[in-house]
Amino acid sequence: MFFKRLFDITASLLMGIVLFVPMLGIALLVKLDSPGPALFRQERLGRNGVPFMMYKFRSMRMDAEASGPLWAERNDARCTRLGRLLRRSRLDELPQLVNIFLGEMSFVGPRPERAFFYDRFETYIRGFRNRLAVKPGLTGYAQVHGGYELRPEEKIVYDMAYIRGRSVQMDLDCILRTVKLVFTWEGAR
Repeated sequence: MFFKRLFDITASLLMGIVLFVPMLGIALLVKLDSPGPALFRQERLGRNGVPFMMYKFRSMRMDAEASGPLWAERNDARCTRLGRLLRRSRLDELPQLVNIFLGEMSFVGPRPERAFFYDRFETYIRGFRNRLAVKPGLTGYAQVHGGYELRPEEKIVYDMAYIRGRSVQMDLDCILRTVKLVFTWEGAR
């Protein structure tokens, strides 16, 4: 765990420095593409169910959830023009480097969800909250084995396999597979 945290701090800091200017460019493009802030903040649950604010580049219209929380769909109509590209390339996730640096997230772990979805999924997926045993990740075992195409009842199987078997080797494998996914745009929404 010490080395995982050391890697998270070092890699998020270095990536933040290297990607700072491109991230400013993305923020500017988001502002030009649609009304609203460039960054999207949303409360998610972290390790042991502790809430934190997760950051992303805004990829949806400001009224995307006017009628309540919705699970993202393939080709989601709520996405802005630029938002579709950001989501497919996963560039919308870059601001989570801040969450990783602050220790709220890790590079690898189950993807963080909102309390609303934990409550909903727990009604028909026994043990869904067990994902909260570890820090959520920017990428994860479920992400590289099906990504957003997985239903929550499939995702929990991969997340629990990661939690039971997590290791440096497993984390490196997830990171390398994620790099491949970023360039092929597979499994994105």
